[in-house]
Amino acid sequence: MHKYVFFFLFVFSFTKLIAQDNPFIRLVELTKPVNTVTKAKQFIIGSTCKTCLLTINENKVKVYSTGAFAYEINLNPGDTSFLVKATNAAEKTVTKTIGFSYALPKPVEAVKTLGIESIQTYPEGNLILNTGDKIQFKVKAYPGCNVSAINGAVLYELPTSVTKGMAGIYQGEYIIKATDSFAAKKIPIAISKDGQLVVVETKNTFAILNPLSSDVCITKGRLAHLLYGLGDDRLGGAKIGYIDSMIPLKIIGKVGGNYKVQLAPYKTAYIPDDVVTLAPKGTFAGSALTERWQVFGDSVYDYVAVGLTSKLPYQSVQEIEPSKIVVDVFGATNNTNWITQLQTCKEIKNVTYEQIQDGVFRITIFLNHKQLWGHSVYYKGNLLIIKIKQQPQNLALKNLTFAVDAGHGGSNTGAGGPTGASEKEITLALSLKLQQALQKEGAKVIMTRVVEKFVDNKERILIYRDNTPDLLISIHLNSSADPINVGGTSSMYKYIGFKNLSSSIHKRMLELGLKEYGNIGAFNFMLNSPTEYPNALVETLFLSNPAEEELVLNPVFQDKMIAKILLGIKDFLGDVARDK
Repeated sequence: MHKYVFFFLFVFSFTKLIAQDNPFIRLVELTKPVNTVTKAKQFIIGSTCKTCLLTINENKVKVYSTGAFAYEINLNPGDTSFLVKATNAAEKTVTKTIGFSYALPKPVEAVKTLGIESIQTYPEGNLILNTGDKIQFKVKAYPGCNVSAINGAVLYELPTSVTKGMAGIYQGEYIIKATDSFAAKKIPIAISKDGQLVVVETKNTFAILNPLSSDVCITKGRLAHLLYGLGDDRLGGAKIGYIDSMIPLKIIGKVGGNYKVQLAPYKTAYIPDDVVTLAPKGTFAGSALTERWQVFGDSVYDYVAVGLTSKLPYQSVQEIEPSKIVVDVFGATNNTNWITQLQTCKEIKNVTYEQIQDGVFRITIFLNHKQLWGHSVYYKGNLLIIKIKQQPQNLALKNLTFAVDAGHGGSNTGAGGPTGASEKEITLALSLKLQQALQKEGAKVIMTRVVEKFVDNKERILIYRDNTPDLLISIHLNSSADPINVGGTSSMYKYIGFKNLSSSIHKRMLELGLKEYGNIGAFNFMLNSPTEYPNALVETLFLSNPAEEELVLNPVFQDKMIAKILLGIKDFLGDVARDK
């Protein structure tokens, strides 16, 4: 009898609990009553009560165990509304109407009257130029006219066969002459026809490098870095690499906030103006002779010390098969007749050099082991030091130091999920679990953060430069504007010598049955940029995807992911040990 009473009370309590699970609808994107959009494909994303039935315009929508949902729609031109309805087990209902206003993009038309619709200049941005520099112009204007730029430089109307049928596209260029002299000038673009003239100025300003101004800048701080060019994305421009402070660089121009510098006769680069100071006029930069070398080691590192008559910029790269580190010193001319290599070296097998072109001196360092364990380049006076991490003698976890980086934090919230889950909180939870797993194996672990707080990425790099770990793992979650069709696990690396760490982890993560998003190289993420130690960015799952959000919010599945990351690390170390 008692068991029937218990069963009745259980069913009554459960039914009451469900009835109290009040329905709600919480949208995370496109939350306005009417949303103006420019694409037909849209998504309604959000959350409701975990036990609710959800419909959108009477179509049943899957509700995940977290309460998340995502619904794909394809709009027709015009105004469309959708009724979102959530109903709980007690048949209590709430609704929310969301509207879309979608218009097909207007067809691009030629300019109808004498005038200029748009002006583009390349490179983009405010420029400081030097003799021989080139400004390129692309102008959309009234077809069949005469169009010119600075000093009458002609812009030519392109045939419609190369402009996708659009008439009135004019292009041309102007090369700066030694006689040019102007400062912060907007360049007038003139269009004329049948005696009528219209002039429109460029948006950006242009100036000639003043011969009386400083033409040398000096690197400063600990994060000075050279850029290949002016390309940019959400991760920043592609970096040549970090360079030491107090290195003079020859300025030959400026684009926006980046100085253009001459590294060698046939090699230029860019450097942000906030990591340099201008030197007094008359300061020298750009050339030096190489002197004698010394190659030696201590208990942890090997060193190549190259004498120079002055500090010069440089670039280092990793190569594999065979493993080596190549350093190009810009502005250097060979005068080396003496290289001393001591038996204290454990990682360096051999060193060679080559004057590959005028002003580019190449140092090649061949290594004893297949796996690269990190290197750094810096100056001690005028002595260029290339510091190379020796392979640890014992590769057991208990003998190694790991850096575990919890992505984002504080005001940098990172990605968000349909339920409102925050990347910064999940990465912290996962990182603490990885810390515990590594410490259980006896490893020493350095953490970027162990509480919810903001840590700037630049600060993270300096923390680990000062506390050099053997390996770094950065934990993140991915995100996409498409919450239904895009998902999966991925890992990232920047340098080829560090690829194996990320690929080993990635292979293990796929054992969880996750969709593959890839093992991605040359990734321009700041925590992948250090050369001092192997590092891997693990983008565990897409938080924007409700199915993957459901997984990553599950503590049991979190434990499974951490176990796979740990196995991936062990696989990497095991492969290294076998290649000794």
